[in-house]
Amino acid sequence: MLRNRFWSKKKQETAGSRILIFMAVSALVWGSAAGLTGCVGKDTGESGSLSRQEMPKVLGEQGRGEPNTAEVINFDQRLDSYEPLKTHYHFYFTYKTVHPWWDAVGLGMEDAAKQYEERGIVIDYEYLAPDSVSAKDQTEKLLEASRRDFDVIGVDVADVTAVTPVINELIADGHKVMTFSSSDASKEDGCQRIAYVGNTHNYEDGAQLTETLCERLGYRGNVALLVGSQGVPCHEDRARGARDVIEKYPDMEIVETAYDGDDAGKAQELAKEFLTRHQDLAGIICCNMSNPVGAARAVVEAGRQKEVAIVGMDHDQEALRYLKEGVIYALGIQDCYSIGFDTIQVAMKIADGCLPGELYPEKTEEITTIIYQDGAPTMLQALYGEID
Repeated sequence: MLRNRFWSKKKQETAGSRILIFMAVSALVWGSAAGLTGCVGKDTGESGSLSRQEMPKVLGEQGRGEPNTAEVINFDQRLDSYEPLKTHYHFYFTYKTVHPWWDAVGLGMEDAAKQYEERGIVIDYEYLAPDSVSAKDQTEKLLEASRRDFDVIGVDVADVTAVTPVINELIADGHKVMTFSSSDASKEDGCQRIAYVGNTHNYEDGAQLTETLCERLGYRGNVALLVGSQGVPCHEDRARGARDVIEKYPDMEIVETAYDGDDAGKAQELAKEFLTRHQDLAGIICCNMSNPVGAARAVVEAGRQKEVAIVGMDHDQEALRYLKEGVIYALGIQDCYSIGFDTIQVAMKIADGCLPGELYPEKTEEITTIIYQDGAPTMLQALYGEID
């Protein structure tokens, strides 16, 4: 059953931080496991939420009918059968910036914590971020967390180069560190983090959205690229996917690239500049949740909705409205709720000493689904309660 309570439930708080603490009424049910050592919990693999996708799905394309919302965002997650070894856990999560996208991840975390509460397991966790993306702030938060007694520290990496050494330092000091959400620092990057939960296919998302745009434009025309925050892995990977696709088509060119800092207002100003400098601009590729909104505002303000096609990421309510109106051509929507839910489950197993490959994968893959205009009303109703 879908819930019309989605992202708008959480309100952004001052100082760019949230502390979400959920205490169980009773912590006795699983007390017999507290004295065990090693990862001896059991998991029958009933969750069905791990390693689901390597490429974005396409639903709701014109002529194909409305998408099944449950295929896009799975609200009906249930904990798998793993039996925790303790009755009380303390987790720390820091992410890139205060933004509705991470509110959605937080909602999945909240529901997982509540389900553990029903089992008598106490989950305390802190969920903190700055007002704007900052690798320096993230480094400071990680070092501060390392001085406290957390079972697991989780980080949504703001900058692989800057943050990887800090993660490795914490691991060397005996802390259990995982990555989550949209940006990983992987083993290939030299990072020793234990596991990652989130989008493992940002490059493919950017490539697929760009292919969608190219098809829409008949494989010819000048386009512009709005990336997001410089150095952020997911934004840069999507931009790289977009560039690689455009390079395949001799009659297409990216005439400008700009970083908007994941800010819709700045994205709008940058898009206005694109439109002024390039009267023949045929499309705008957007690599985060904020810039499709800014690009659409700019295109509408210029009266060029019928000339400039926009593709971008995620579930922002304003963006979905622009999609419904046809101003935005397609959006790649990530299942943020499942990212949060699975992050809590994996953190639990890491805390108990389970290694990747035992009861969870090194990378838990979450889905992205490309939604077109005819899918927008369904998504608006399911996520925000909007009814025509």
